[in-house]
Amino acid sequence: MADILFTQSYFLKFDSKEYKAMMPYAPLGTLYAAAYLRKHGFTSILFDSMLAEREQYIIPYIKMHKPKIVVIYDDDFNYLSKMCLSRMRKAAFTMSRFAKGQECTVVVHGSDAADHIKEYIDHGADYVIVGEGELTLSELIQHLSGVSKNGLEHISGLAYRNNGSIIENPRRDVVHDLDTFDFPARDLVDTEKYRQLWKHRHGYFSMNIVTTRGCPFHCNWCAKPIYGQVYHSRSPENVIEEMKMLKTNYRPDHLWFCDDIFGLKPGWITKFADLVTQHKAQIPFKCLSRADLLLKENAIDHLASSGCQTVWIGAESGSQKILDAMEKGITIEQIYKSTQLLHQHGIHVGFFLQYGYPGESREDIELTLKMVKDCKPDEIGVSVSYPLPGTKFYEHVKQQLGEKQNWVESQDLDLMFSGPYVPDFYRTLHKITHKKFRIWQGFDILKSVISHPSSLNRYALRRLAATAYHLITLPQLKTQLNALASKPNPKHRA
Repeated sequence: MADILFTQSYFLKFDSKEYKAMMPYAPLGTLYAAAYLRKHGFTSILFDSMLAEREQYIIPYIKMHKPKIVVIYDDDFNYLSKMCLSRMRKAAFTMSRFAKGQECTVVVHGSDAADHIKEYIDHGADYVIVGEGELTLSELIQHLSGVSKNGLEHISGLAYRNNGSIIENPRRDVVHDLDTFDFPARDLVDTEKYRQLWKHRHGYFSMNIVTTRGCPFHCNWCAKPIYGQVYHSRSPENVIEEMKMLKTNYRPDHLWFCDDIFGLKPGWITKFADLVTQHKAQIPFKCLSRADLLLKENAIDHLASSGCQTVWIGAESGSQKILDAMEKGITIEQIYKSTQLLHQHGIHVGFFLQYGYPGESREDIELTLKMVKDCKPDEIGVSVSYPLPGTKFYEHVKQQLGEKQNWVESQDLDLMFSGPYVPDFYRTLHKITHKKFRIWQGFDILKSVISHPSSLNRYALRRLAATAYHLITLPQLKTQLNALASKPNPKHRA
C-alpha cells in the first residue's frame, strides 16, 4: 500500500516517431516530486506511462497499491512533455477518469495543465499545480492527509474548483537553491527494462540528468509555463555527486543532460570539467547549448575534457532575418563558428531547425539548407513553428488559429496559423531536408572511401546505398514541393 501513485501523461507508444526511434528516458521531473514527498514522510509508487501500452494499465496499479491520491505529474525536463500534445492530454483525462473510478483524489501538474486548468478539472482532476511543483504538491498532500491544518487558499501555485468556480491561488516563487532537492527517486523505475530497450536498439544505455531549471533567454516562440523567465543552477559539486552515484548504482554508458541550456552560469562548465576529472566521474554525454555561449570561456575545451560527445544547438534558421524576428539573440556567424570548433574538438553537433516562422520566404528556406550543407552537423531535428500559450509568437498569431491548437503527436508538423504555404508544403520540406542532409553525408563518406579505400566497410556500404536511394527519390519530392508552393493557402494573410 502506498500513499501516492505517481504517473505522467506522456506515453511513448502514442507518439509514433519517438516510438520508432525508441530512445526512452524515465520521467525525471516526476521522480524529483516523488523524492521530495518521500523526504516529507510519504510513500509512493510509479505507473511508468513512458513504457506502458495504454492508459487502462493504471487500474491494476491502483487496485494493487490502494493509493488515496493519484498524481499525474508531467516531466518538466522532457521537451516532449513541454510540447503539450493533444494525444497525451487525452491520456491524462483518461487516467483521471480511471483514478476517480477507484475513488482516488487526482492531482495534475504539467505545462499543458497549466495552460488548460479548467479543461483538466472538468475531466476529473481535483487539483492542478501551476508552476514549479514539488513544494506545492507537498503542501497539498499534507493538507489532504490531515498533517497540515492550513486551508487550500494558503497553498501557492494551486488551482481547484470551489462552489462551482475555478480558484487559482497566487503563483509560487521558484526554488533558488536547487541543491536542496534530493536526487530523483530512480528506484521507482524499472531501470533494467530501459537498459534492455536501449541496448537492443542502440547498443548502449543512456540515462537522463538535469543541472538547471528554466531559461533566461527571450526566444519569442518558447513557452515557459513552469519556471517563467528565470534560470537557476545546481552546483557542479552536487551534479558530480549524482554522476558518481549513477556510475555506481546504474552503470549507464551515456547521459543526456536535459537542461534547456547546459552550463549557462559563468564559470560553471570550467568547474564541472575540473571536478569530473578529479573525481573520475566522466560519463559520455549529450547536452543542449547556444551558439554564442559555446564561444565564451573556452566552453568547448571544457565540454570536450568532461566527456561531451554531442552538443545540440538551436540553430533554427540560416536566415539572420528570421533569427532576429524570433529574438534568438545569436548570429549565423556564431552558428558556423561554434559548429566548426565543436567538430575540431571531436564533438558531434546536432541542429534544431524550424521552418514556417512568419515572414519566412523560399530564399530564407534555401539559406537554412545552405547552412546545413556548409556546417555539416552530424544530426538534425526538423520542425515547424508551433504557437504555444504564453509566448509572444502565440499572441501574434492566435487570431489565425482554428479549432486545432495543439499537435496530436510530435511528428504532426501542422502549421496551425496563417503561413504563406499550406501545411503539406512544410511536411514535404521536412522530408526534403532530411534527404538532402543524408545525401550530403553520403557524399562525404564517398570522398573518404575514395581517399582511403580501407575505410570501406559494411556501414559505409549501407550509407552509400541509402544515398543512392535518396538521390533517386529527391526529384519527385522537389516537384511536389513546388506544386504545393503554388497552392493558395486559404488561411494566409499577405
